[in-house]
Amino acid sequence: MDKISEKDKKNWEDFLSNDEKLPNKDAFEFEKKAGKTRSLDLHGKALDEANRIIENFITQSYQDKIRKLRIITGKGLHSNNEKDPYVSKNLGILKYSIPEFLKNNSELMKIILDIKEADIKDGGSGAFYIFLKKNKSI
Repeated sequence: MDKISEKDKKNWEDFLSNDEKLPNKDAFEFEKKAGKTRSLDLHGKALDEANRIIENFITQSYQDKIRKLRIITGKGLHSNNEKDPYVSKNLGILKYSIPEFLKNNSELMKIILDIKEADIKDGGSGAFYIFLKKNKSI
């Protein structure tokens, strides 16, 4: 059996010690093949209302075998959070809160393949994509 070179050992140790998240190759390939896209605009919605709406939207889209969703949250530029000293200026707006809500919802994450910021043409930092797993039910 061949021995592992010192260079290979060092590369492996560097790889293991790196906290950087590896890109999801499956999601990248899927993004190129994704067919229909369904969109949802959450501008002006309160956080609780937006969470309820997006949960239903994702579940229904999965049942309808839609694989790519575009969620428009806006950039929070017109949010009144700056006026309230008890609300985080960044975390109170839907742009940040909705992805966190999704990542912490174990039932929804069972059907979500990936979440990523939208392309500029689809809203850029004021929107994001949700890629759903394939619904194999008949």
